Amino acid sequence: MGVADLAGHGETAARDAAQEPLLLAADVGGTHARIGLLGRRPDGARPVSMLRYRRYVCAEWPSLTAILKDFAAGLGDAAPVECAVASAGYVLDDAIVNDNLPWPVSIGEIRAGLGLQRLVVVNDFEAVAYATQFLDESDTLPVIEPSAPRSPGPVLVMGPGTGLGSAVLLPGRPRASVLATEAGQIALAPGNELEIEILRLLARERAHVSFEHALSGPGLLNLYRAICTLRGLAPALAEPAAITQAALVRSDAAAVEAVDVFCGLLGSFAGDLVLLYGARGGVFLAGGILPQIRELLLASRFAERFFNKGVMRAFLRQVPVRLMEHGQHGVIGAAGMFLDGRAQDGGQGA
Repeated sequence: MGVADLAGHGETAARDAAQEPLLLAADVGGTHARIGLLGRRPDGARPVSMLRYRRYVCAEWPSLTAILKDFAAGLGDAAPVECAVASAGYVLDDAIVNDNLPWPVSIGEIRAGLGLQRLVVVNDFEAVAYATQFLDESDTLPVIEPSAPRSPGPVLVMGPGTGLGSAVLLPGRPRASVLATEAGQIALAPGNELEIEILRLLARERAHVSFEHALSGPGLLNLYRAICTLRGLAPALAEPAAITQAALVRSDAAAVEAVDVFCGLLGSFAGDLVLLYGARGGVFLAGGILPQIRELLLASRFAERFFNKGVMRAFLRQVPVRLMEHGQHGVIGAAGMFLDGRAQDGGQGA
């Protein structure tokens, strides 16, 4: 049932699990839920080590509790009694409130269903941002190389997926802290005539047009439909994945143009956020869409728009921008925040 990417290591994982206190962690998005069994390593460079990992398709499961129970069932007696959940949205009473999830999430139901003694909840992009302090350069791919060596300072982590997430890693000892943001809800700022026309079309359907309405999976679909309207074309594609695929093979002119607009807007927005947060430490681009269109991103106007900030161009040329696969990083970050006491407690077990 919708399970992929098993990353256990057989006898090695079992041996490590016997030696390390265990923690269950999940990174839950609108499309996928990524679940991990982690061992605690308080004396290492990373606070946790990934022992087992699976990715689930959310739509194929009736609840997050069902997904977690399926994962825990494969652990036998090694199933942990503590869990960290990373998700977009916020906690209200017993629920995680997030319109992008395919089902409601009850904290009490998860805690009771898995017999947990403790459950904490963190923001998904906070978790990804927290994990970036443990990244090796080989874990990422360059998008913009800086004109000078990387400077210490805040690090911006952002990315389009089902929504548009953003968080800022703030340096500190022994670990950094994370500033959660809702930057994706900032009003969309067009940078050329085409984007102005697209904004006019999007504004017919809603009173507030945010960057998320353009820079996300649904946002890419919004861009595609708007461009079809402006070009007098009938939309032939109905899913974000179909649009990115058509752009990659250049089989649909409106899809090619939509992805190009998408990348340009992303570059402009990323540059704005670097200036807003003073993120001289760099930018990590995450989310589910960008790794699929990396070559189109590199060939787009992303860098041109990123630098197009008037007198701040020289500052921005010193800021590296790198692409990271979302993968396991949200799971690792959620577990790390749990261990460092930087997560919201979802309540104690009975």
